[in-house]
Amino acid sequence: MESTFNIDLHCDLLAYLLKANTSADDGQPGCSLPYLREGHVRLQVMAIYASTAPGSIDKGIRQSDYFKEFLNSPDFFLFDEQSSHAPEHADRIGVFAAIENASVFCEEDMHLDTGFKNLETIIQNTRKIFYLGITHHTENRFGGGNFTDIGLKDDGKILIDYITGRKIAIDLAHTSDQLAYDILDYIDRKNYDVPILASHSNYRRVYENQRNLPDELVQELIRRKGLIGLNFIKDYIDHHHPERLYEHIQYALSLGAENCIAYGGDFFYDKDHPEQSRIPFFFDEFKDATAYNMINRRVSEDFSPEVMRKISHQNVLDFLSRNGF
Repeated sequence: MESTFNIDLHCDLLAYLLKANTSADDGQPGCSLPYLREGHVRLQVMAIYASTAPGSIDKGIRQSDYFKEFLNSPDFFLFDEQSSHAPEHADRIGVFAAIENASVFCEEDMHLDTGFKNLETIIQNTRKIFYLGITHHTENRFGGGNFTDIGLKDDGKILIDYITGRKIAIDLAHTSDQLAYDILDYIDRKNYDVPILASHSNYRRVYENQRNLPDELVQELIRRKGLIGLNFIKDYIDHHHPERLYEHIQYALSLGAENCIAYGGDFFYDKDHPEQSRIPFFFDEFKDATAYNMINRRVSEDFSPEVMRKISHQNVLDFLSRNGF
């Protein structure tokens, strides 16, 4: 167990840094640098997030600037599996950037060409975008988020056209069901080779929430050799029973998702969240990245060491290799 390392598909450390007087190592969100190190995280995907509202682009660009600073620091490096074991990276955390909500580069009334120029600025700053989530909870110009029934809009089709062939995966974690089906249908009709994942989603049959995946989308992700990152927020596990995280794993395995399950803890700073009734968002057992050590032991005991190895890191490494990242 001591040699096990972990990969996490989603955290909101970059958005936290938008707050005044914060740092990556101040121990506040569960994805702060001390927790990543203690949790043996070798690769942490850093989301660039802003809600769909005026000013979202400024927040997106600023977060990409913070990521650029990470790459020039002694604490992080742009992940590459071949070099991740190099001595110079022994005390550093590998990182990729991702986009959570396309509003971070294109606001609602902006010309698409200008939005794409902003996207290129973000890509230049981060050097690599692992995945792009088109929406967040609500609707934007590209499509409908989790809490809508809106599908893929014309601008969303143009966005998919634009990123196709650039080794950027599409994330279904915050799509409406209709948007997810429309995305899959569109890339199939256009014969696009686009990797698909759900970076931080659980299973709706285990716990009812629109953020969790219905069985049909789970089966699509399995068929397309995608990834499904386990989310540690109570709203998506069970509001009262942390043990149900392992039911989500069991259910995924029962559907045949053994080669898709990963970690997508969704750690963020929740202490000033406007929805006070939801605080704390995390169970004590899963409140920061150190939880991976305990979860790995439990998964190894309850399922198998092989399943633990796949969830903790191997499925993501296989996905990266298979898709040429």
